[in-house]
Amino acid sequence: MSERMEKFTYDDDIARKFTVATVVWAVVGMLVGILVALQLASPKFNLGPMLTFGRLRPLHTNAVIFAFAGNAIFAAVYYSTQRLCKARMFSDLLSRVHFWGWQGIIVSAALTLPMGITQSKEYAELAWPIDLAVAVIWLVFAFNFFGTLAKRRERHLYVALWFYIATIIAITVLYVFNNLALPFSLFGSYPIYAGVQDAFMQWWYGHNAVAFFLTTPFLGLMYYFLPKAANRPVFSYKLSILHFWSLVFIYIWAGPHHLHYTALPEWASTLGMLFSVMLWMPSWGGMINGLLTLRGAWNKVAEDPVLKFFVVGVTFYGMSTFEGPMLSIKTVNSLSHYTDWTIAHVHSGALGWNGFMAFGMVYWLLPRLFQTGKMYSKKLMEYHFWIGTIGILLYIVAIYAAGVTQGLMWRSFDASGHLTYPDFVETVMKLMPMYWVRVIGGLLYITGVLLAAFNMYKTWQMRPAKYEETVHEAPALASAYQDAPLPETRLAKEHAAVADTAHGLERFFSLNWHRRWERLPLTFTIWVVVAVATASLFEIIPTFLIKANVPIISSVKPYTPLELAGRDIYVSEGCYNCHSQMVRPMRAETERYGEYSKAGEFIYDRPFQWGSRRIGPDLHRVGGKYPDLWHVRHMEDPRSTTPQSIMPPYPWLLHSKLDFDMIQNRVDAMVTLGVPYEDDVKKDAPALARAQAEKIAEGVAAAGGPEGLADKKIIALTAYLQRLGTDIKKQGESQTAALTTSAK
Repeated sequence: MSERMEKFTYDDDIARKFTVATVVWAVVGMLVGILVALQLASPKFNLGPMLTFGRLRPLHTNAVIFAFAGNAIFAAVYYSTQRLCKARMFSDLLSRVHFWGWQGIIVSAALTLPMGITQSKEYAELAWPIDLAVAVIWLVFAFNFFGTLAKRRERHLYVALWFYIATIIAITVLYVFNNLALPFSLFGSYPIYAGVQDAFMQWWYGHNAVAFFLTTPFLGLMYYFLPKAANRPVFSYKLSILHFWSLVFIYIWAGPHHLHYTALPEWASTLGMLFSVMLWMPSWGGMINGLLTLRGAWNKVAEDPVLKFFVVGVTFYGMSTFEGPMLSIKTVNSLSHYTDWTIAHVHSGALGWNGFMAFGMVYWLLPRLFQTGKMYSKKLMEYHFWIGTIGILLYIVAIYAAGVTQGLMWRSFDASGHLTYPDFVETVMKLMPMYWVRVIGGLLYITGVLLAAFNMYKTWQMRPAKYEETVHEAPALASAYQDAPLPETRLAKEHAAVADTAHGLERFFSLNWHRRWERLPLTFTIWVVVAVATASLFEIIPTFLIKANVPIISSVKPYTPLELAGRDIYVSEGCYNCHSQMVRPMRAETERYGEYSKAGEFIYDRPFQWGSRRIGPDLHRVGGKYPDLWHVRHMEDPRSTTPQSIMPPYPWLLHSKLDFDMIQNRVDAMVTLGVPYEDDVKKDAPALARAQAEKIAEGVAAAGGPEGLADKKIIALTAYLQRLGTDIKKQGESQTAALTTSAK
């Protein structure tokens, strides 16, 4: 009996929308990146409260990751999934809700981040209402995707679909659990985690956001579009299986390596390091699989710009996934962490791997989506490739040099045992030529992006008056299906007497069983959930349940209401983008900053502020180091206290009024989260904040500073900065007093 054939069409309109959005947001994200690079090279490019480095840097990262790369991911998924399943997307309505919802989220981020509305956690800065919107739209996407798998007409799931499944599952878990927070206002919230646990959860999320948003979906893109562009099958099916499962299981463990030598328990960061090093093997397995797919087609690379983008993109993937495990090794990390080396590493991946893979896909898709048969200009594609490649190289070489320079200067001692460069700004000045080279590299890269946008527009103009909808035919999947018997193993053929265990092991490593999983999307997805959840829980549970991970320090007390408000101003202004609050137990750091940081000092920090980069000095021991007036002058004009500083000025903090009435909401939220405030604080936090503010303002005026600051934001920020790292000193003072008393 012949199979019943079904007719269907593909929804290319949704892929068209996401592809165009990819290029548009690439231009926006890269333009903000250029401004941010200029602000580091010269503070004159900080153009006011909403356009400082601290506020624009998270806008740049979110625009590149979630707007540019995110839209590229969705364009790839919507185009390839329909063809791999031989089915239109489950719901056209859900597709459009996803598209417009995602663009709305991006616009919301673009408006709120420059306004200082941020959670301050890397790649998770968005305010809680936007987080809820992300969760809803992501579920819409997931439902649409899995619904399409359910109605597919192709029995087996192709390798690209495996990576899409892993992306959807992992990002759901990561985003939800990292962003659990208690709101205290329309946009403000505090995470349910504090200090060490918050840092752990953030980098469990942060590293795996790179893994499952910037890696696995782009690998799915690679496995579909690279063979299409080269007109060659994937090099190795077995290597694809090994690549996928080892990557999904191992990646999720690696996050804590971002926290070497911090207050995180050493076992956690060491475990993260071990799994990070193991990641090198599956990552390079994927790179090899991609590049060897071009076997017999290398002549096409010279002729086809699309393949050029793909080859360089996959090569950058290999470079980044070699460097990542290397940077996770403690001895290397001790030099690289907090320096621009990490920035160079991230940009080699973002510009080279994500950027070039996205543009290669866009150039392959546009003639098909616009039904023009070809791009407007192949020559412009070539120009984009070469200009972009040179731009990447200029950028990363300069910033690699800057990172190594920073690390070596920070830890350098002279012959007498003193720091060779005790003044932090000396290091900053050494980097200025490299920062200008970065600007040039960035300008070249965005020039290529603008060429792509122009080429896309001219190709769009060549489109037909009405897009043709091709009708396809394929048989529906039969409800009953019998798998072919697994092939007999070599041992069974040649050595029948061998133990059943040996036969079983050979059968397992033959990977033939995987073919059955590929026709069972639910089973496949469950195993992905098991891999992600198992790896996560093995690290998370001990971190939260073993009390020894965060020893209690009796002298550490909650922030006063005014200090709490000042901390939120610190977060809002984006100070965390330039300053760390974590003195590592290394001689160079304790000599420069003071006593190393302890886990128990951060139990009331929501969110944690350990930082990931030092454009300015660490601030964890800054409390009491300078008088109040110094902080006021420093924030008003940093060059009045440090002539060579590249820090933006914040004169508006001396004029902007502090909302004392909102302080009670902040305190109440902290009390709900378990912070042990005294009864007077719970009853009237604003009055206590005003009293502390009056005292600080009087001292500033008495020292010759401006008057009338008691109700201004600068006083709250000063109170917070003066508190940093001082609780541990109180413990030392109490111990000294106790010893003196006992001696008497």
